[in-house]
Amino acid sequence: MTTGVLTMEQAQQLLQKYYGYPDFREGQRRIVASVLSGADTLGIMPTGGGKSICYQIPALMLPGLTLVVSPLISLMKDQVDALTATGISAAYINSTLSGKEVNDRIRAARRGEVKLLYVAPERLELDWFREEMSALTISCVAVDEAHCVSQWGHDFRTSYLAVSPFVESLPQRPILAAFTATATPEVMDDMVRLLRLNTPEVFVTGLGRDNLSMSVLRGENKKEFVLNYANTHAHQPGIVYAATRKEVDDLYERLSRSGIPAGRYHAGLSDKEREESQEAFLYDDIRVMVATNAFGMGIDKSNVRYVIHYNMPKNMEAYVQEAGRAGRDGEPSECILLFSPQDIMTQKFLIEQNPQDDDRKRNEYRKLQQMVEYCYQTKCLRWAMLDYFGEAHDHKPCGICSSCRDERELVDMTRDAQIIFSCIHRMRERFGVSLVASVLKGSQNKKVLQYKFDKLPTYGMLRTRTEKQISELINVFIAEGYLALSEGQYPVVRLQPLAVEVLKSQQQVMLRAPEPSAAQRPSSSRRRGHDDGPSAVNETVFEQLRLIRRDLAEREHVPSYIIFNDATLREMSVVCPTREADMLKIKGVGEVKYRKYGKPFLDFFQNME
Repeated sequence: MTTGVLTMEQAQQLLQKYYGYPDFREGQRRIVASVLSGADTLGIMPTGGGKSICYQIPALMLPGLTLVVSPLISLMKDQVDALTATGISAAYINSTLSGKEVNDRIRAARRGEVKLLYVAPERLELDWFREEMSALTISCVAVDEAHCVSQWGHDFRTSYLAVSPFVESLPQRPILAAFTATATPEVMDDMVRLLRLNTPEVFVTGLGRDNLSMSVLRGENKKEFVLNYANTHAHQPGIVYAATRKEVDDLYERLSRSGIPAGRYHAGLSDKEREESQEAFLYDDIRVMVATNAFGMGIDKSNVRYVIHYNMPKNMEAYVQEAGRAGRDGEPSECILLFSPQDIMTQKFLIEQNPQDDDRKRNEYRKLQQMVEYCYQTKCLRWAMLDYFGEAHDHKPCGICSSCRDERELVDMTRDAQIIFSCIHRMRERFGVSLVASVLKGSQNKKVLQYKFDKLPTYGMLRTRTEKQISELINVFIAEGYLALSEGQYPVVRLQPLAVEVLKSQQQVMLRAPEPSAAQRPSSSRRRGHDDGPSAVNETVFEQLRLIRRDLAEREHVPSYIIFNDATLREMSVVCPTREADMLKIKGVGEVKYRKYGKPFLDFFQNME
């Protein structure tokens, strides 16, 4: 099928009919047009950016079946539930089904009764499944979470390597469309090569989401912060990520003892416990999910208002994926990373515990160091994220991240910088951050004396600071590009050309004044930079709409956000529609959903008059 005005007009009509949106988002239009033109397509879009629509709308327009490769059972179920709720024929095949159920779904696809069929990548390796698929008209194979094909990505799964042989085994090659939320240029190259995309159209769009307020907080009492935050945001769903099972269990118990409805999720729990906890979170029976990174991929809950990272994640890809689970409905949401130097040691331990070859391990350490640099970043955090993923941007500060909201004055730190850089030079650039800090503090520890570093002119020149403060300052200089760390488990700090300019007094160093103590910081509500939504929203009406939605969700046995998301309910509470035509103008309603779910909401507003 070729694109044209009529084709995109048809796509837009379907978008309005089934999804209730008058137009495509940034990037979606170009990706849909690319798929409809028959081109292999690679789409890098943020979590909550509407990737699914980019293959679901073409699936309604292309002949035959669209096969969707999806990594998780929960993701398949959520997607199929959401599609069925909007009136689109979809099904999944996975290990939860009996042989009869699988055969029934394949027969339905053969009869043309299914437009989208979701399968796990492992299924593509089965000979019988390949034979069954060869008998169908498959117009498109959509690969979700496509970064899993790359060993340099953060969720490598060998089964994704089966996608290309499967596509080549089909009698007629379908369009191949691959999607993911985050990918470095290196991972993008892998996706193109390993999926064997044929001269693909590549779209990288909108990783910096305007509705997310990103914060990195250092020096907080983490347990106290999480308890206070969860209490003051008790009516909002949120996720708290921790690095270890022990920390998840501890936080879960503290929240539960404080009367906060919380769940937990990690690999040490039984399948039944994890499933029950996930269901309770999706259905809004609990407000806070405390989890390791085992939780989240494919969780399509649109109204998560905050994501707190109790520990620094292992790399930027994981962080952006996990933080991006907040605010999928486009409403203002908060992403908070609570950083402490101990997080670095925890992640190094986890890297060492994971059996992998030396190249992959070096790569893990390199990515970990980039994550550390993000935590010490003084420039706009959105810039830092976009720079990491190689996305072009206008270098306009976001205005809502913790760096942009930092009101501390700039201080001339040139003298301290020269002392630190000189010390590193005199130590011959052969040691790590902690030993450099010990020398500058004037420590008498064994290693300092062993190497006779107590004889250096820079020994003890920053003795008025703590070693922790000196280490933090060195890390800020690394994040700012004055210094660099070698790769590996025990990185060595080295001077960069910018530091040489500072040593020669050719460059001035201006940094923010030292961090205030946690007690001196403004409260979270003042830090946010967002309020909780449009001022015109009537919160009483909004809560009543949520109760109507919850009743419908229980009747339909689906999560509440599948009926209508929070953004749709908020718009309803502002517009107060009393006619069908007014209801259909609200984003996220659509003709099909209005017919299925609209009447109780319309009745509510008509009774208000």
